[in-house]
Amino acid sequence: MRLIKREYLTKLIDVMNTPDIKVITGVRRSGKSKLLEMFKEYIVKNVDNNNIIHINFSFPENEYLKEYHELYSYIESKYIEGKKNFILIDEVQMCEGFENAINGLHAKEKYDIYITGSNAFLLSSDLATLFTGRTFEIEVFPFSYKEFLEYYELDNTSDSFDKYVLEGGLSGSYLYKNMEDKYTYIDNVYKTLIVRDIVERNKIKNLPLMDSISDFLMDNISNLTTYRTIANTLNSNKIEANDKTVGLYVKYLCEAFAFYKIRRFDIQGKKYLASQDKYYLSDHSFKYAKLGTKNMNYGRIYENIVAIELLRRGYEVYVGVLYNKEIDFVATKRDEKIYIQVSDNIEDTKTFERETSSLLNIKDAYPKILIARTKHETYQYEGIQIIDIANWLYNKEVA
Repeated sequence: MRLIKREYLTKLIDVMNTPDIKVITGVRRSGKSKLLEMFKEYIVKNVDNNNIIHINFSFPENEYLKEYHELYSYIESKYIEGKKNFILIDEVQMCEGFENAINGLHAKEKYDIYITGSNAFLLSSDLATLFTGRTFEIEVFPFSYKEFLEYYELDNTSDSFDKYVLEGGLSGSYLYKNMEDKYTYIDNVYKTLIVRDIVERNKIKNLPLMDSISDFLMDNISNLTTYRTIANTLNSNKIEANDKTVGLYVKYLCEAFAFYKIRRFDIQGKKYLASQDKYYLSDHSFKYAKLGTKNMNYGRIYENIVAIELLRRGYEVYVGVLYNKEIDFVATKRDEKIYIQVSDNIEDTKTFERETSSLLNIKDAYPKILIARTKHETYQYEGIQIIDIANWLYNKEVA
């Protein structure tokens, strides 16, 4: 498989030699293991006097290390005084009690520690309790459009964007030549994500219900959703469910990075709204692999792509509400704020007016953007930037 240099490598390099435990998270098959391999290569080539202790628990030869005392003793035996000692552990959750070993090694203050693992066992919410020392989390997403172009050595064209919309960002699928095989691979990744991670961690017994909830969220990406709505829909289809169970299963799906929940925010009142939220897939190709590509709603898919790209770029994202009108995304980062609407085709006058009206109601001076499939260069409309989605994805300097 062809490897490309991803921006996450720079993030790892930037935090080298800090006392934190570096934890690499992200949805399955997003490239965490490859990132660790590339980081190892960087150390070998650029760090003098290094000693790398690299363990991948996917390899059978490391089976005996899947007990934390053995893991701890093995790493201590590989320590070399006077060298810069790096610990790189892939699929760390396969060692029972791994946190005890990591905490003990970290307390020695003589290792630079990097770990990856199955997300159900390395949740952001759990890191503070798992590890007694400080952690630095790097969240890895599937390939962006720009990375997709680099992998395939393509230019930013309309055809290239169409290809990305269909194939998505799970680079393991790029090895397959036809779309049916690609989607089979992606579907298997998703099944593994649910069965191996979520079910194993949370001891879920009602797999059909979990699958039905997952399908509902996929079919309703970008739609405002409540737990009650999901439960009512499932009950009407003779699938027994209640609000509490639905909420719990949705939480599990989000914890495993299958979906991201985007909350609603009252722009005028400056407060979060408690009822409806939106859910977006970590990679839009999961929807095709599970539910097929018939009756494609490109507007929703584009919105999903933009949502994940905003998260990838480090923004805090929420759905804006102002005067009973919805703004698809309000994206903030420190002192930066951007209001964004996403659409498929805005050639129709009514569609254009509908998409711009919500933005025009906002009276502050922060940038306002309409991202759509214009196939044109960026232009302005009453202070709103109208940007082609492919150009926005390709060019980070554009807002």
